Amino acid sequence: MNSISANLNIMIRASEKASKILIRDFGEIEKLQVSKKGPADFVTNSDLKAEKIIIEELKKAKPNYSIVSEENGIEKNNDKENTWIIDPIDGTVNFLHGIPHFAISIALKSKNEIISGLIFDPIKDELFYAEKNNGAFFNNHRIRVSKKSNLENCLFVTGGKIKDEPEFLYRKSGCAALDLAYVASGRYDGCFQKNLKLWDVAAGIILVKEAGGLINEIDLSNDKNIRIIASTPDINAKFLKKIDNF
Repeated sequence: MNSISANLNIMIRASEKASKILIRDFGEIEKLQVSKKGPADFVTNSDLKAEKIIIEELKKAKPNYSIVSEENGIEKNNDKENTWIIDPIDGTVNFLHGIPHFAISIALKSKNEIISGLIFDPIKDELFYAEKNNGAFFNNHRIRVSKKSNLENCLFVTGGKIKDEPEFLYRKSGCAALDLAYVASGRYDGCFQKNLKLWDVAAGIILVKEAGGLINEIDLSNDKNIRIIASTPDINAKFLKKIDNF
């Protein structure tokens, strides 16, 4: 197994503990009490319980770190240079409809840079993680972005509304965190989406970078309306031309 930092160990432990709640509740989806949060954005008891567990575990180890999370919002603590960024369930709509494609996402931002991140798919038991200058990994195996150079052979992923139909093969998965993890691991060749939140993409940013991919510059001080474009270096220029005004 590759060497990982104490902070990443904490993140993995927190995600694994929270995943037990999600696996159990996913198996009893009809019993969940659901309240509306937005037009296509729902919050479940599972969301809140998983977030509570993650925050508790992270605070045990690093009580002074600040926190940005989907349900809890912004919590500024003594250490404002280090911030946990948490999404307890990315892909909530999939979760609610019994579609097994959602993930826990946790990232650590230090001095306005993401230095570690993990994306954990509890149903498939797939853990993607990365740390600055230490590479990207999937279940302890090193991963790299795909090496395809012809757009016709590529598969891309997006979400939300698209202005003009792209001239390439793409999918919509309903989970931005896993979209980026799949780009990092070579399953998808690129990803493009807008109107995202910071917790949707924070962990994915470092995964893609450490796997050798390219990603647009993102203002980490802004937690809403984030636009993301990620791909492999070999197709990046051609990909950007095709999605110039998506």
